[in-house]
Parts: sequence; C-alpha cells; structure tokens
Amino acid sequence: MRLFISGHKGMAGSALCRRFQRETNIELLLAGRDQLDLRDEYAVSKFFREEHPDAVIFAAARVGGILANNRYPVQFLADNTRMAVNAIQAAFENDVQRFLFLGSTCIYPKFASQPIEESSLLTNQLEETNEAYALAKITGLKLCQYYRRQYGATYHSAMPTNLYGPGDNYHPENSHVLPALLRRFHEAKERGDKVVTIWGTGNPRREFLHVDDLADALHHLFQLPNPPDWVNVGTGMDLKILELARLVAKTVGYTGEIVTDPSKPDGTPRKWTDVSLINSTGWNAKISLESGLISTYRDYLARQTDGAIRCV
Repeated sequence: MRLFISGHKGMAGSALCRRFQRETNIELLLAGRDQLDLRDEYAVSKFFREEHPDAVIFAAARVGGILANNRYPVQFLADNTRMAVNAIQAAFENDVQRFLFLGSTCIYPKFASQPIEESSLLTNQLEETNEAYALAKITGLKLCQYYRRQYGATYHSAMPTNLYGPGDNYHPENSHVLPALLRRFHEAKERGDKVVTIWGTGNPRREFLHVDDLADALHHLFQLPNPPDWVNVGTGMDLKILELARLVAKTVGYTGEIVTDPSKPDGTPRKWTDVSLINSTGWNAKISLESGLISTYRDYLARQTDGAIRCV
C-alpha cells in the first residue's frame, strides 16, 4: 500500500513516519513544501494523479500558540482550509478510499462540558484566541464526514489533545505552551535567572499527549474497518498550566521562582478530552507526561547541539 503522509517533516508527521516505517506492507509517499504546496489546488490534483496513493494521513497544518493565532488569523483560517479541501477533494477524485484527517481538540466549544465528548462539536461558541484554526479543522472534519456519508469512502478524522515530543517547534512567540515553557526554563537555567514569568493566571487546565502515542493511535485507527467519523485522542488526564510549568522546570533543572502574569490571556479554561470512544476500540495512551518530558528535553538538547532546533 502506498501511504501519503502530508506534513511529514512536522512533529506529528515525523512521528507517523517512524511508526509506519515499521510496517513491511506499506510504502511511504512523502513530499515536502518545496515539492508540493498543499494550498495550490492544481499542484495537489497533479500530485495525486501522478503518484497514485492508496491511502492518506493528513498531518499538514499551519500551527502556533495563542500569540500566533491572534496575530495571523487570516493565514490560520485560509491556509489550513485550502490545504484540507484540496487534499480531500484530490484524494476522492483519484480513488483514494482511505483518508485520515488530523485535527485538534480546539474544534470544541470554549465552555464545553468536561471531559469533552465528540458530540459537543458545534454546540456553542469557540475559543476566540484560536477560532480561525478551529474553523479550518472543523471544515476538514466535516468534509471527510460528508464524503463518507455521500459516497461511502472511508474518510475519517482524529482530534488529538495538545501534542508534544521530539521535533516540536520552539519559536519564542509562535510555539505552543509546552515547548515554549521548555525553552524558556532551559534558557533561564543557562542564564542563571532567578525568576521566570508565565502567561496568564496559571489556572487553566490542559491535557498533553506525546506525539509517539498519537502516531500509535492513528496506526490503530487505520486498521479499523469501520472507524468513528471523528474521535478524540488523548490521555484522559490534565493538569494546571502552573503545575506543568513546575514539572518542566524540574525536568530541565531550573530551581528559581515561577510567577504568573494575569494581564496575559489564559485561553480556554479547561481542555480535558473524553477518550472513552477510542479506548473502546482497543487503544490507550502509554507514555506518561513525566517520562515524555524527559525524552523531549533530551531531544531538545541533542538538536541544540546539532543546530537543528525547529524554530518557525
């Protein structure tokens, strides 16, 4: 089987490549941005027509934290929507019968009941700080659902909680909370800073999933003959951002003071996923946050030594 993994150079895509390379019956089909601009409808159609993938896992996305989402909503909505629509449409037009779309739990309402069930989608307003990205991901999810309903193609979606792990983006402004904290505490330790300030009150609760657990979950979903239209992927456990900061500080060996800045936005008060649906299919997360942070920090240090830290 020829499997096209889009976004294979990103954190999630790299983990997917590591996982599916272990399968002897799968030939990976990969194309970087320099080879294929997923925003270009003609280019995407041509790629599918010429390369003939049998299946697709769509892991490409323009991603970022609160600051980046607030600063570039046009790009987050337009680019992510174009990429998803172009790929799903081209896949169907070229007889791809299996398409797994990777989204995010940010698709759910800001004040969704906790833990967040798949059925809460579109039941209330989104979190304003990442609304543009969420709308694009909802579009991809719904388009897969509609192709499946209308044409019978097995197009389905997975909505992971906050991801972290090897190959994360450590940009000082555009990264997500966990890699941002890891870099900040590492640099604070190197400089000998006595205080590190984190955004917001520190009270919002977040759930974190190691990217290798995500890859394992998508491999599992790929084997199901009749997967859910969309399914949450997470650990089912969350913690306060301030607790996360303390854990990251411990991991990197920072011993100074941690203070909060309530003048900065908190974002969604809580994002805790109900993972009973994917658990019922036979999959459970295996990597604890503590051990995952240790391996992620080791990867960060190794990439720093090699000059290969991702910072975009």
